[in-house]
Amino acid sequence: MRIPGATSSPADELTGIVGFAAQSIDSLGEWGVGLFTLLETVFPPIPSEVILPLAGFLTRQGSLNLALVFVTSTLGAYVGALALYFLGAKVGLERSIRWLSKLPLMDREDFERADVWFRRHGRSAIFFGRLLPGVRSLISLPAGAERMHLGTFSIFTIAGSAIWNGALIGLGVLLGRQYSMVEQYSRFLNYAVYTALAIFLAWLVVRQIRRGKPAQDRQ
Repeated sequence: MRIPGATSSPADELTGIVGFAAQSIDSLGEWGVGLFTLLETVFPPIPSEVILPLAGFLTRQGSLNLALVFVTSTLGAYVGALALYFLGAKVGLERSIRWLSKLPLMDREDFERADVWFRRHGRSAIFFGRLLPGVRSLISLPAGAERMHLGTFSIFTIAGSAIWNGALIGLGVLLGRQYSMVEQYSRFLNYAVYTALAIFLAWLVVRQIRRGKPAQDRQ
């Protein structure tokens, strides 16, 4: 949240998509960070790799409380993981995958990869899976479908999420010490984000085209 009486925020000095994300976090406050991590857990294309370092950066500038950002981000990740856990437990893995793979930017292969990881590594997959991009958000589905003990699931999920969130927030805190550099090079960070998004979207299009080819060949 904004400091009472403050007329501007360090987030206002950043531009482009990075500035928009920083201003959104600054406006929503610490609980907004928790909301972002909850959404990222349920809807993986929302990147914690962007949100949490920016939140850490703002704590260093005094706009947000560091301890509360850490708590709310970890709580948001846990609540999101619980939602997927109970979905898997309630309707089963296959039906969950069928429903969620229809969401934009989601693909069945992503869910199947998380299922393979869980079956290969068992309970430890919950902890270590929270540290792996592309797996951490979806590992809760097979855990719920297999009716993993909720207490064990909760401990491993919270521990893994806390480590991941703490590392990204800490990175932002370190960047906060070099605010002039962040301000100076924010436009280059924007270019990097735009390029990454373009590559990601192009990859999704190519994958969808390749998946459609077998169906066309059968007609």
